[in-house]
Amino acid sequence: MDNTNDVIELLDILYGMVTEAWGVPLGNDKCIIEREKAIEIINDIKANLPTSLAEAKRLVAARDEFIGNAKREAEALRKSAEEKARIMVEEQEIIRIAKERSAEMIASAETKSKELRRVAADYVDDLMRQTEESISAALTTVQNSRGAFRSAGAASAAKSAKEDVPVEE
Repeated sequence: MDNTNDVIELLDILYGMVTEAWGVPLGNDKCIIEREKAIEIINDIKANLPTSLAEAKRLVAARDEFIGNAKREAEALRKSAEEKARIMVEEQEIIRIAKERSAEMIASAETKSKELRRVAADYVDDLMRQTEESISAALTTVQNSRGAFRSAGAASAAKSAKEDVPVEE
């Protein structure tokens, strides 16, 4: 049995002695108890009390140390959680900026792509127009040459026909 329980037990015995003691005639607040037994119990309490107080102080100190450690641990956890939250916010900001820049780059690439398609279409259309004009000019030249060739052939045939006809004199 530890000293704290001893002291409590001794106090219970002393309390029982006083409450069960015979009252003094004409004195409601006074009673008769065995002096030697009461003194012995009080001496035992005095002997055990310093040990009990020291144990109580040790328990209070241990409790205070435990509370201090718990507070430090809670503070460390709070700081760690704040740091993790800050990092997550920074990562979210980085992701947001990356998505924004990505969207801008995609929009820019789409705009450039449309412009390149338009320029390429204009270039091909211009080349086809030039080819059409060249072919048209060549066709005109061929048609003119053919017409000239026919005319020359017809004139030559007419001249030959004139030469083949005997002239009557």
